[in-house]
Amino acid sequence: MLKVIFYLKSEKADKNGECSIFARITYKTNRVSLSTGKTISKERWIYTNNLRNLLRLEKEKVLKNYLELYRLNVEKKFNQLFNIDSEVSLEMLKAELTGKSKIQTSKTTIIEVMHRHNKFFKRKVDAGERSAASLQKYKRSGELLTAFMKKHYTIEDIPVSEISNSFVYNLEEYLKYESSFKGQVGIKNNSVVKYMKMYKTACNYCIRMDLFVRNPFDAYDGKLSVKDAVFLTQHELKLIEEKPIFMDRLQKVRDIFLFCCYTGYAPVDALNLTQANLFEDNDGNLWIMANRTKTAIRENVPVLPPAMAVIKKYKNKQMGLLPQISNQKMNSYLKEIADICEINKNLTWYVSRHTFATTVTLGNGVRLEHVSAMMGHTNIKQTQHYAKVLDVNIMEDMEKLKLKYK
Repeated sequence: MLKVIFYLKSEKADKNGECSIFARITYKTNRVSLSTGKTISKERWIYTNNLRNLLRLEKEKVLKNYLELYRLNVEKKFNQLFNIDSEVSLEMLKAELTGKSKIQTSKTTIIEVMHRHNKFFKRKVDAGERSAASLQKYKRSGELLTAFMKKHYTIEDIPVSEISNSFVYNLEEYLKYESSFKGQVGIKNNSVVKYMKMYKTACNYCIRMDLFVRNPFDAYDGKLSVKDAVFLTQHELKLIEEKPIFMDRLQKVRDIFLFCCYTGYAPVDALNLTQANLFEDNDGNLWIMANRTKTAIRENVPVLPPAMAVIKKYKNKQMGLLPQISNQKMNSYLKEIADICEINKNLTWYVSRHTFATTVTLGNGVRLEHVSAMMGHTNIKQTQHYAKVLDVNIMEDMEKLKLKYK
């Protein structure tokens, strides 16, 4: 909690016999002091109980009001810095209050920000804490930023301190309607919001490095469009499991897909699993334990019988638990499986993760917080989306109820 008290520096009085009033600012265990620029005699300071008593002199009333406004300004500046980074530096707060903030002199540019952040992010990737795919997206966001500045401002870079709100929203508009990649013009809303969050994250990293104070992307308020996740119903899952398939490549794809349906592992994480990720608890239950490549958060999932069947089928036939296959081939072959099983859905590898969350777990009464933990979500809000999606199953249940009343 921030605390501001005023005290008199009485060791040295001016020619009028008045001493300087200082503010002592305390936050947690840290403390700084700075002059308020105001003075008062030691006698009047003591007599008025540090200006707390009922004041009669107009000069002292004005002085008290000034100190109250000073306190409010300190709290306001502190809250602004706290919104940027909860680990507020009191030295940075002091610089803001005295007009010596680095934001006024900082020449750090936005491209330099992206480079510095990406260099730091690469170290996390090398340590296995984040995925290489995420790093590639940050690099792509930097390329888009450069292209935008060249087209709209005929510049290749700009100091962060000069980025205005109009710059931020012009960038959003450019990403949505003008940017091009591999012949495709424009980026969909959710991807644009994610790019804008990347710029904000990169700036926050450099703020923590004391390169500047204000994050220009704090002004951005774009929202993700929440779409219903595609998942398989219990009936559709059974169709895929029981459908006779005689082609080896489709059998392999089905096995990998079903393994993910019953474990919830994302494609990249499923292919990285090895025998070393299998653990048996004291009750003889088998678990898969691994960190998510995307977030480095732990995913501990009990092995259900259908997943165990796949593990046994491919044991000792390759380095990992599952055969290796590219995402592109997997999704292409899943389209064939969907046609064979007459499932009218856009069947992709990621549908398996959604199916685990909805049909396999939440649909069978597994508690939301347990599903969140097994899927390695950073917060339960991510998992709540699947609970909302399950509302589509209400009619199926009600149809069964109708039959009973017939």
